[in-house]
Amino acid sequence: MIGAWWHGLAAQERRVLVVGGIVAALLLGWALLWHPLAQRRAELERELDRQREELAFVQAGAQEIARRRATGVQAGAQRAGKSLLALADATARSGGLGDALRRVEPAGARTVKLAFESARFDVLVAWIEALATSYGVEAVELSVDRADGVGFVNARVTLQDAP
Repeated sequence: MIGAWWHGLAAQERRVLVVGGIVAALLLGWALLWHPLAQRRAELERELDRQREELAFVQAGAQEIARRRATGVQAGAQRAGKSLLALADATARSGGLGDALRRVEPAGARTVKLAFESARFDVLVAWIEALATSYGVEAVELSVDRADGVGFVNARVTLQDAP
């Protein structure tokens, strides 16, 4: 039936139908196969770029951590044999926190807890940063409450020797 219909068409009509069929097949192939694959490839390339940026960020962070640990290890030699307890007490007093320091107590082999009342916040933060950069000591816990006066706080700090 189709064969009779096909042979009943003029040669020009058969050519138009063949070319139209080929064009339709190409368009369907593009729409159903090529285009989705090209879109997915573009998505994967964007994802790869994003992950490369994240990797660079993490590597930079790892280098910074390694640098700080190395600085902390070198700084540990500057402690002149002082324990973390003695170091925390001495640096707090010399760093302008002596009047606010209320308690220094050991909390473990490598950990010390300190309590401050009416300490200047900016001085407290500068002291914590100085401990980290100069001695390789890090603040693992910090609890701060507002005290009377602008810029004054009551704080509890737990310090630990950096690994």
